[in-house]
Amino acid sequence: MSAPTVLVLAAGQGTRMRSATPKVLHELCGRPMVLWPVHAALQAGAGKVVVVDSPAKALAAILPAGVELVVQRESNGTGGAVAAATAQIDPTAAVMVLSGDVPLVSAQAITELLAAHATAGAPATMATTVLPDPSGYGRVVRDSAGNVQRVVETKKAGDARPEELELDEVNTGIYVFDGAALLKALPQLSADNAQGELYLPQVLDLMRAEGHALAAHKVNDPGLVLGVNDRVALAQVSALAQQAIHERHMRAGVTIVNPAATVIEVDVEIGQDTTIEPFTTIKGTTRIGSGATIRQAYIIDSVIEDGVSVGPFAYLRPGTHLHAGAKIGTFVEVKNSSIGTGAKVPHLSYIGDADVGEQSNLGAGTITANYDGKSKHRTTIGKRVRGGVDTSLVAPVTIGDDAWTAAGSTITKDVPPGALGVGRARQHNIEEYAKRPPSALDSEEK
Repeated sequence: MSAPTVLVLAAGQGTRMRSATPKVLHELCGRPMVLWPVHAALQAGAGKVVVVDSPAKALAAILPAGVELVVQRESNGTGGAVAAATAQIDPTAAVMVLSGDVPLVSAQAITELLAAHATAGAPATMATTVLPDPSGYGRVVRDSAGNVQRVVETKKAGDARPEELELDEVNTGIYVFDGAALLKALPQLSADNAQGELYLPQVLDLMRAEGHALAAHKVNDPGLVLGVNDRVALAQVSALAQQAIHERHMRAGVTIVNPAATVIEVDVEIGQDTTIEPFTTIKGTTRIGSGATIRQAYIIDSVIEDGVSVGPFAYLRPGTHLHAGAKIGTFVEVKNSSIGTGAKVPHLSYIGDADVGEQSNLGAGTITANYDGKSKHRTTIGKRVRGGVDTSLVAPVTIGDDAWTAAGSTITKDVPPGALGVGRARQHNIEEYAKRPPSALDSEEK
């Protein structure tokens, strides 16, 4: 058999989300919902991954390289969505059908379902799970041999008999088919129902009518197959995803002091023996090395090397690179800047579009004025620089190695290596100023 094909159905608009954004493009822990099953399928070794989109092709720009996109021209149900991908179905390969709004299905779950299908030898295998409250889900009725006899819908009163409503095993909407059997059944689907749509589960009925046994594989963790129909469900699934992300990092040697007060997105990488303290948010493709300490920080698309200290109350914006042993202190914002090995920006500073050399120490209130109203400019700060408090560096400007800046300076010209840059007016004291009458003070101020 050829490597399996995985179809991800993602053409629905999800009206219950009450959003102009298609449902499957809503983010889940830093990744669009639809990309969760796509990545899982790729990790599971799928030979081909195909995403079925609506005519608007809203998903085309986000799909990983090698993932194919097909269009479901009309909104005619799940059967119509699979039929839209007919040209991508290999009759010699297994075909797994996933849903773009069932995001937490894992690579391991996909692998186990494919293995169960191969073992069963049936033309179709459905993934099922057991729910404590199966209300509204289709119940799976098995025969004495354990094969699927039918799926009973329960959305309306009278759809199922009382004994069928007692069943707690439900259909997850995830299937594996033999490619040839699926291609044979798809043209036979009928839209003769109240919604006038083609339903994929009818394929199972057609196969059973031909005398085939249908298999079912029970997924033990129902969280892996939870669907998202509205923002309440999205929040519930997000909580499960976040818990899994935290557990993955902690098992890899990261200390997360209070997971309930920590947000870490799915593509973040963190090294061993790093500590993440409460009220920290780490987003995007941020990479953190080993032995770092992150305190109450907000970090996006940054690189943090080994032994770095960040926060509390630090904001690292995209393009930040903190080299080994660097320190970013309290109420410091860094954007698109490189902070060299062992360099320190201890507190109350903004460093944007700058390169700070190793072992430099910038005083409190250091500001890089990187925007002139039209363009951004870079500031270059050399090695072992000592910056005075309340220093403004007006880019483009270069501070040489071993240079100093005086407190309260506005530096608009390059400071040579080893020099002291002073950019402030000389102090002038007016004696007895406080004793002058108010009229004199007013006149003085004018």
